[in-house]
Formats: sequence, C-alpha cells, structure tokens
Amino acid sequence: MEIVKRIFEYAYLFIALVLCEGVYAKWNEERNTAYVLLVFALAAVGMYFFKKTMRNKNNN
Repeated sequence: MEIVKRIFEYAYLFIALVLCEGVYAKWNEERNTAYVLLVFALAAVGMYFFKKTMRNKNNN
C-alpha cells in the first residue's frame, strides 16, 4: 500500500509538469487559459506536498 501512495504522490508532480508545459505553450496565445493551467499546476504541487506530509505523519 505504501508503494501505491508514493506512486500517486509522484503522479501529482508529473501532472504539474505537464500543466507547466501547457502554460509555456499557451502563454503568448491565450493568456487566460495559461493562468488557469498555472493555478492547476500549483494545486498539483501543493497536493504533492500535502500527501507527502500526511503520509509521513501517519508513519510516525
């Protein structure tokens, strides 16, 4: 079960990376869409750290 939790943590980082690529691609064309993608990327990074912190608290 621990492996599955760790995989989902890193999946959030992968999603954030893909969203950042979308921000980079759309920045000059559609600025509003880029901002939305940026917010979701920041939320994904936040979820990574939240899940990691909760997993570490539950292990101790």
